[in-house]
Amino acid sequence: MQKTADVIIIGAGAAGLAAASEVGASGLSVIILEARDRIGGRIFTQRDPVFQAPIEFGAEFIHGFPPEIWEPLQSQNIRIVEVEGEPWCFQHDRLSRCNFFSQVDKVLDKMDPTSPDESFLDFLKRCCPDAESSPEQREAMDRALSYVVGFNAATPSRVGVHWLVESMRAEEKIQGSRAFRTAHGYEDLLDIFRQDVSRGGVVTQTGTIVQSVKWTSGRAEIAARSLSESSSFTASRVLITLPLAVLQAPAETVGAVSFTPGLPPAKLDALKKLEMGKVMRITLRFRTRFWDTIAPNHDSRTLSEMSFLLGQDDWFPTWWTTMPEKLPIITGWAPDSCADRLSGQNRTFVIDRALRTLSKLFNIPIEKIRALLDDAYFHDWQNDPFSRGAYSYGAVGSDGAQQALGSPVENTLFFAGEATDTTGHNGTVHGAIASGRRAAQEILHTFR
Repeated sequence: MQKTADVIIIGAGAAGLAAASEVGASGLSVIILEARDRIGGRIFTQRDPVFQAPIEFGAEFIHGFPPEIWEPLQSQNIRIVEVEGEPWCFQHDRLSRCNFFSQVDKVLDKMDPTSPDESFLDFLKRCCPDAESSPEQREAMDRALSYVVGFNAATPSRVGVHWLVESMRAEEKIQGSRAFRTAHGYEDLLDIFRQDVSRGGVVTQTGTIVQSVKWTSGRAEIAARSLSESSSFTASRVLITLPLAVLQAPAETVGAVSFTPGLPPAKLDALKKLEMGKVMRITLRFRTRFWDTIAPNHDSRTLSEMSFLLGQDDWFPTWWTTMPEKLPIITGWAPDSCADRLSGQNRTFVIDRALRTLSKLFNIPIEKIRALLDDAYFHDWQNDPFSRGAYSYGAVGSDGAQQALGSPVENTLFFAGEATDTTGHNGTVHGAIASGRRAAQEILHTFR
């Protein structure tokens, strides 16, 4: 087992793999230490045994046209398919075509990044004072709240307006409202990273849990453990790509990493200004696409072209299908407080809550839906000690926190991961990749 390298990277998620690809290609020796028994981090793709379709436990959609994802996929001639279909909404106790998007945009457009920062919840209270007396404004406000919570996995009383505006502007630049998938899901991108790190001679050690980093300028010693032994690694440069909540984890807890000497005050302050969102998602495979025959308004239009289903359920408020491919598979999304209710519960409980939500949305007896269920897939990211949540967002007053978190320390400790992205793409795979490439260039610069 190799114990010494020019660069050691902690974490084999998208950021760590992207950095390893570039540093390895330069000729420097690289070791990646990954706690899990697989690479990918919060990218976690399995294959459904019946339809051979990708089942994503973590990231699923390619949001817009980020070059960090499109360029490698296109270089390998991997087919990318846009999500198509009809969005449906459950409102006023019935299903109907969604027609509130322009109203939501009007609410979100009122956010002003030049004003003092405030939480999104406080912004809503201030911008929509007539919501109680105006059903239309109340509906728009509720839908805007659902969008911000759902898309960002964010607590509305915590997430900052400044961060939201920056994120939305960054999304607009890459047409982030459009969603895409590849035939094998994000496993296609991981395969490209596997090839890149292999060509660069990068050594990847999975099942290796880093516990501490002792460092001085120009040298670091890393203590880690695996199932069979404790190990020590040394390098002149260390790149930390741990998820935000793992960096924030209390000392001595599983997955937490201690630094000696400790991290600078500016970095610790940045950690306090960023939040880790919460999500539970469940993918259900049924014997048939039973929703194909449901006609909500008792006319000829059924749900056969449904792509997204937006409800306001307390358990799984958002659902989507495999459109444009028509498989009997549907995914439920439970952000923030919904995830809190589900996290830590057993498999039977989570599946039952998902089926009860579908029973309500489709107005079908729970017994009938339960009889049609073939299998269910989900992962509790909140209780996973190596993620401790879904993805990051900026709290009120977080301006500059991502840059501070990602800045190098004495050209010895370097930081990457979606929480360190400074382009407004926090919480995304492409943001993680961009941060890994940025850190790789910082590291390479110190060797010149």
